Amino acid sequence: MFASLSDRLSATFRNLRGKGRLSEADIDETVREIRIALLDADVALPVVRAFCATVKERALSAEVSGALNPAQQVVKIVHEQLVEILGGQTRRLRFAKHPPTVILLAGLQGAGKTTLAGKLAAHLREQSHQPLLVAADLQRPNAVDQLRIVGERAGVPVFAPEPGNGVGDPVRVARDAVEHAKVHLNDIVIVDTAGRLAIDSELMDQLRDVRDAVEPDEVLLVVDAMIGQDAVRTAEEFQTGVGFDGVVLTKLDGDARGGAALSVVNVTGRPIIFASTGEKLEDFEAFHPDRMASRILDMGDVMTLIEQAERAFDAEQAERMAAKVSKGEDFTLEDFLEQMQAVKKMGSLGKLLGMLPGMGDMKAQLDQLDEREIDRVSAIIQSMTPAERQDPKILNASRRQRIARGSGTEVSDVNSLVERFGEAQKMMRQMRGGKGMPGMPGMPGMPGMGGGGKKSKGRSGRTPAKAKKGRSGNPARRAQEEQLAAQRATEAPVTPEATDFELPDDVKKLLGG
Repeated sequence: MFASLSDRLSATFRNLRGKGRLSEADIDETVREIRIALLDADVALPVVRAFCATVKERALSAEVSGALNPAQQVVKIVHEQLVEILGGQTRRLRFAKHPPTVILLAGLQGAGKTTLAGKLAAHLREQSHQPLLVAADLQRPNAVDQLRIVGERAGVPVFAPEPGNGVGDPVRVARDAVEHAKVHLNDIVIVDTAGRLAIDSELMDQLRDVRDAVEPDEVLLVVDAMIGQDAVRTAEEFQTGVGFDGVVLTKLDGDARGGAALSVVNVTGRPIIFASTGEKLEDFEAFHPDRMASRILDMGDVMTLIEQAERAFDAEQAERMAAKVSKGEDFTLEDFLEQMQAVKKMGSLGKLLGMLPGMGDMKAQLDQLDEREIDRVSAIIQSMTPAERQDPKILNASRRQRIARGSGTEVSDVNSLVERFGEAQKMMRQMRGGKGMPGMPGMPGMPGMGGGGKKSKGRSGRTPAKAKKGRSGNPARRAQEEQLAAQRATEAPVTPEATDFELPDDVKKLLGG
C-alpha cells in the first residue's frame, strides 16, 4: 500500500548520502520532496504541514549539524515523526475486569466489518480467549449468513437469533448476546453492526442505541484504507455522532496511497489498533506504529516476520529437526516438505520477503515472484514414494518420469529439484561436521569463495596457483601446526542446540527456478 510513498522517500534520502554536511538548501530541498511525497500519498494537508515543519526544525538544529552522518540523522528524524503521526505507542485492546468484554464494530457498508469480525475473533481465539460473534447487522441482505460462514471458518460460535434481511431488532439482539455469553462462558463478545453507503441520522441513531444497550468496552471504527481522504472525513463524523475508541484499517494490501493511515490518528486523536492485510483470516495483525514507519522507510519489519514464523512453525517439529542434525541424520525431502508447508502458512512469499530491510529496491522482482512455486515443488515431493523421499539417489530415469507425470511437471523440474537438494544436503553435512557455513573466506564452500568450490580469479584474470598442503619447511612453523592439529583432535564436536538451528540459504533457494 505504501509502495509509492516508500519509493519517493527512499529516492529523497538517497540524494543525501555521501554528504558530510547538510546545508540549509539541502534540508529545504529534502523537506520539499517529503511534502510532495506525503501529498501524493493523499495525506491530509494539516498533517503534512505539521509533519514537515517539525522535520525541518529538527533537521536545522544541532542534532543534525553535529552528527557524524547527517543523512542518517535526517532519516532518523523522519522515522520518529512517522511513528508519532501513526500513533506513537502500540495500543492494545482493553479487556473488562468482569467478563465478557464487549467489542462493538462500526463503519460504513463495504468497509469489511463482517470479515473483520471473523479475523478479530480468530486472532483472539489464538490467544486462548473464547469469543462470540453477534449478528446485529440485520439490514444488509445475507449479512447474517455471511457472518455464520465467517464464524465457521474461524471456529467461533455465532449468535444470530434473527434472520436479518430487514427483519429483527439489532438492539435486542446485542443485549441478548451479552446474556448468552455470560451463560456459555464466552469472555469476549464481538458485535457486527449495520452500515450504510453514506452516513445518515438513521445509522447514527441505531448505533447509539446499540452502544447504550451493551455499554461496550471498546468501540472500533472499521475504515477502508483505500478510500483516502474520505476515510478521514468518515472518522470525524463517526467521532462526532457516536464516538469510538480505536480504528481498524482494512484492505491495506490494496494499491491505495496510504493517506488514511497517516491522517486518521492525527485528525481524530484515536489510535489504530489493528490492520487487515489480505482476504484470508490470518491476514490480520496488531498495528505497531514503529514497525509501519520502518516499512514505509524500507527498513523492514523483522519483528512481525519473527512473530509470524513463531505462529507457523511447530516447536516440536523444530526440535525434531534439530535432533536429526545433531545425531548426524541427513535432511530429507520429507523434512523439506514440512518446512515448505510451514512457510506457506506464513502467507505470501512476496509479503514475507518485503519485510526484510532493504527490499525496496527489489519490488519489481518481488512482484514477479511466482507464488505457485511452493505448490509445484510440493507436488513433486508428494508424487514420490516414502523411500524416494528418504533417499533421492534411487531416482532413476523411469522413476523421474513417473514423478513428473504424477505432479503435472516436466522431468527437467524433477531433475532440478533433486540436484539443488543434493547441494543443500552437502551444505548441511559440512555444517554438521563443524566446518561452518560454506562460502566464507578460508572455509569450504560455494563456487567463487575462499576454501572450496571453483577457483576464483584475481584482478589480473589469472587463476591463483593451487596452495600446497604439505608440512611447512620451517621447523618452528611445523611444530606450531602439529600442536594445533593435536589440540583440534582432542576437542569434542559441537552439538547444535534446537534454538540455534536454521535452514541454510541453499535450502531456502530450493523454491527458486
